[in-house]
Amino acid sequence: MKKNYKSAKPFFDKLLKDPEVRIKYEEEKVKSEIAMAVKSARTRAGLTQVELAEKVGTSQSVIARLESGNDTRTPSLSLLARIASSCHASFEFGFKFKKAS
Repeated sequence: MKKNYKSAKPFFDKLLKDPEVRIKYEEEKVKSEIAMAVKSARTRAGLTQVELAEKVGTSQSVIARLESGNDTRTPSLSLLARIASSCHASFEFGFKFKKAS
């Protein structure tokens, strides 16, 4: 028997209308994006976590925490810039604006 599933989108849309929930959601989303960007840059540069850590002047565990996306701390812009440079990339930062509804 096929089950009918209801979309969770309306539930999450309602939840995200709460400013505190929205801020926390955005923070977690950015941490995930940073994690993916660091891992992608590292692997594209052909570096191990240990090699990247040495180039950046930190420990392998710091790189692993960053790549996990689960670290409660937010990395400094300086650390992210050093990671980018060590991976032969440039570090960019910006804001994306939503279209007016």
